[in-house]
Amino acid sequence: MFYHFLYPLHTSFSSFNIFRYITVRSIGGAVTAFLLMIILGPMFIRALRRFQIGQVVRDDGPETHLAKQGVPTMGGVLILSAITCSTLLWARLDNPLVWLLLFVTLFFGMIGGIDDLKKVRKQNTKGLSARGKLLLQIGGASVVGLFVLLHPGFDGHLSVPFFKNISPDLGWFYIVFAVLVIVGSSNAVNLTDGLDGLATGPTVISGAVYLVFSYLAGHAVLANYLQIPFVPGAGELAIFCGAMVGASLGFLWFNAYPAQIFMGDVGSLALGGALGAVAIIIKQEILLAIVGGIFVMEALSVILQVGYFKMTNGKRIFLMAPFHHHFEKKGWHEPKVVVRFWIVSVILGLVAIATLKLR
Repeated sequence: MFYHFLYPLHTSFSSFNIFRYITVRSIGGAVTAFLLMIILGPMFIRALRRFQIGQVVRDDGPETHLAKQGVPTMGGVLILSAITCSTLLWARLDNPLVWLLLFVTLFFGMIGGIDDLKKVRKQNTKGLSARGKLLLQIGGASVVGLFVLLHPGFDGHLSVPFFKNISPDLGWFYIVFAVLVIVGSSNAVNLTDGLDGLATGPTVISGAVYLVFSYLAGHAVLANYLQIPFVPGAGELAIFCGAMVGASLGFLWFNAYPAQIFMGDVGSLALGGALGAVAIIIKQEILLAIVGGIFVMEALSVILQVGYFKMTNGKRIFLMAPFHHHFEKKGWHEPKVVVRFWIVSVILGLVAIATLKLR
């Protein structure tokens, strides 16, 4: 919005020329989202308490988590509001990629919101049925896959990190692949969101990395120099990524141990879906497995635990899954688990950026 209203004034006032630059608008989006979270956060937390929208804790979870019962949840509503407002203010609104990304994010947020409300009303951890949730996620993710495959300038090729001459064409199967990436990313972030600040930190790092890649993918000269896919208009997604980073940092202000608020499924499903959608749109799909390695490990721990449990009639690989609970069961304090996972996420983010030159 600022671009459309203020940039045209640069012919009279040269200082308004700054609204032309994606870098400036990305920073503006991040700062705006952060300030919205900081300013509105306390009021939002009070409102959640007033309406008794509190966290429902698993009965079979670590005993230390019982204290989290009733802590305000569904903070993802505020996160999504901050991201949406900031993106609309700072991004170019004539870019279809921006609207596609906002649609996917809000659609996945709606799925999570319905799930959260069911849990709060029933006062148990059973919200939407797994089948119903999955079908809705597949439907939302399919929109992105179809858009990428059918929109001019896009195709079904994959970009493989570390290899500049390997780019397999999946054809129509790319839609299925896109669904797997987006739905998998959404649920992986959701599984990670089990400790104070645990999912928020890696989301900040992943969002920052994809901010860089979005900017580069939308710049023809830099994309050609770095030998990554050039995606016309992808640079505007950097504003969305900046807003996601700013909103997540603002949420972390209240979500750090001991948490005053949780994001709920409305936040985790939406943020995971957004990361997956950005990865698909800018053709850096496989990179998500690196930059979002924490999310991948959390999801794999659940898959391995469930599979091994069924195959061995009750034996377990981990003391508890997702595997952040494994470390809690081993005696690690919650802040130690969270910070160490953040450290790993930073390292993975640096490795992801290194793929730009290590080819």
